[in-house]
Amino acid sequence: MDEHPAFVDWKEKVLQKVLDRTPERSKEFKTASGLPVERLVLPETLDEKYLSKIGFPGQYPYTRGIQPTMYRGRLWTMRQYAGFSTAEESNKRYRYLLEQGTTGLSVAFDLPTQIGYDSDHFMSRGEVGKVGVAIDTLADMEALFTGIPLDKVSTSMTINAPAAVLLAMYVAVGEKQGVNPCQLTGTIQNDILKEYIARGTYIFPPRPSLRLTTDIFEWCSKVVPQFNTISISGYHIREAGSTAVQEVAFTLADGCTYVQAAIQAGLDVDVFAPRLAFFFSTSSDIFEEVAKFRAARRLWARLMKERFHARKPTSQMLRFHAQTAGYTLAAQQVDNNIVRVALQALAAVFGGTQSLHTNSRDEALALPAEDAVRVALRTQQIIAHESDACNTVDPLAGSYYVEDLTDRVEREVLTLIEEIDRAGGMIAAIEAGIVQRQIEESAFQYQQQIDRGERAIVGVNCFQEQEKVSLHVFQVNRSVEENQIRKLTEIRTKRNNQKVKEVLSSLDEAARGKANVMPFIMEAVRCYASMGEICDVLRGVFGVYGGRRGL
Repeated sequence: MDEHPAFVDWKEKVLQKVLDRTPERSKEFKTASGLPVERLVLPETLDEKYLSKIGFPGQYPYTRGIQPTMYRGRLWTMRQYAGFSTAEESNKRYRYLLEQGTTGLSVAFDLPTQIGYDSDHFMSRGEVGKVGVAIDTLADMEALFTGIPLDKVSTSMTINAPAAVLLAMYVAVGEKQGVNPCQLTGTIQNDILKEYIARGTYIFPPRPSLRLTTDIFEWCSKVVPQFNTISISGYHIREAGSTAVQEVAFTLADGCTYVQAAIQAGLDVDVFAPRLAFFFSTSSDIFEEVAKFRAARRLWARLMKERFHARKPTSQMLRFHAQTAGYTLAAQQVDNNIVRVALQALAAVFGGTQSLHTNSRDEALALPAEDAVRVALRTQQIIAHESDACNTVDPLAGSYYVEDLTDRVEREVLTLIEEIDRAGGMIAAIEAGIVQRQIEESAFQYQQQIDRGERAIVGVNCFQEQEKVSLHVFQVNRSVEENQIRKLTEIRTKRNNQKVKEVLSSLDEAARGKANVMPFIMEAVRCYASMGEICDVLRGVFGVYGGRRGL
């Protein structure tokens, strides 16, 4: 039987180019019984509905994935989120994870770093090194990556309000290692809008925050072209209590806001859009999660093509990192969390994630211990190397249920995006509390379902046991804060303080004008100006956001 012309076109123009560049992991793939596994399974008849809504992987609208061979060519990046106490201790954890087979680093920063305060600020007391690593100056960043060549590893940094400062520090560390910024790969989260919606670690008001974001877009396109300039996050929106539909809707609406802001700043959409990345939760409802990822890819491709007139295929692709759902982990019967994480990780793989973090079983109690982290990583490795889930592209495609659910998720998401558009856009919706209110209502309903027993949580509201928790719980040493303050004091004593004063004055002037602030922040971090000092300059120019509650 003759092949459909669209399939022939895809094989010649899309698939073959990728196979020439990246051969598949094996010459042939077989089931455990020895049956051949096809790269791509299609319906017997390709009609217009299939071609326009589902299509082929690596081709618009990307419903079946952004790469034509997906995991047959390359497995996802296994990126475990880690960071605690000091840069030196976090460095040991990163080295351990790399030895255990993780393929990318993901840095967690402590709360003072996330909101731009030095460790010796009174607002930092009791929080230094608690939920991530404390970074005050370039010296801390140097210690964080000691012995880790930045041209050999991809690094994701979960930082938002002061993202420009941490990115500058990372580039400066690369310079000291002799790595050209063009060689650096990774992602900076830099998604400030979700901070107003869901997390609260904002510093500046929304509009100057958007200016910082677009400054990063422009600067990276010229200086750090392989670095993802933003990871537009639905994960934190989901953790705050949203539904899967709300997660995608608010995330894509945030994405539209960033794209629009960058275009208004004079940037070419096809210059910055290929470096936009996304970050989603992957939860326990496997089929809804798979449908969510497929719908998000298709809708984003259409938004970029039809609303923003992006021409490059890479501008239309939704690339995403996934993390298993922290909110589903329970303190009761903690080993059950291993099973939850395995199901959620499998949903992300079926959904076509580009990188994945699996939570550790003890995270409902504390920062993860080393053995718990190892099990979480092994969970990914078992799926990758033992399950054969990676041997065909988009394996749930064509399921009546999954295709119908993908369509319905897409329609519901689009309805919410249109609601935000009618409210005047995402910033106006945030300022009016519309988005926060919807998330809070969903969180309330979810908890009520658990309390009434309508939603089963094994070990929590059913199949309970009397138990004593004997798990080793990781704790940050209380001396961390004192030692961090001592290191910061030493840096301030040794550095050229006159030079620091001059570069901070230049940054102040740039922030008050229209110049891109990134070169000025780079100069400041090279002089060992601290996180707090740089952010204080920007606070003085931009002001501090007070927040608003939805209810």
